[in-house]
Amino acid sequence: MHTTSRSRLFAQSRTLLQAVLLLCALSLAGCASLVHREPVRINVVGLEPLPGQGMEMRFAVKLRVQNPNETAIEFDGLALELDLNDKPFATGVSDQRGSVPRFGEALVSIPVSVSAVAVVRQALGVMDGKAVDNVPYTLRGRLAGGVLGGVRFSDKGTLSLPAGLKTPR
Repeated sequence: MHTTSRSRLFAQSRTLLQAVLLLCALSLAGCASLVHREPVRINVVGLEPLPGQGMEMRFAVKLRVQNPNETAIEFDGLALELDLNDKPFATGVSDQRGSVPRFGEALVSIPVSVSAVAVVRQALGVMDGKAVDNVPYTLRGRLAGGVLGGVRFSDKGTLSLPAGLKTPR
């Protein structure tokens, strides 16, 4: 290789390296400028039966979403997983769009499907005397959309089950 070719190759490599370093610096500056957001607060406020197909059960999970931040949260879709008694129970998605105002709240409803296996598992818990009218739940989900791809959330507490799943007296 000639000296001229080596010099040109070195100059191109150096320019490419400078461009990569500049992009890295700009990326880090962009991340540093992102405002810290407090996590959204989610509370399950209701569970209403919906028509299902075959052995499937469906419910509308009603959530109160509270935004403790200075900017509104825009969302374009929701997803959630609901565990009862530390066992998977229901999953759901919705293409619902909305906004949770700054320092405000919104009610959202997400249809969820419950498999026959999950219903049998809960019923066996009732027969074993493990389940009660108010069962512990864990909820995980995501409000999709926004600049950063969405906001994840989780909640734990106790839930009053619909009449068909309550402990017999």
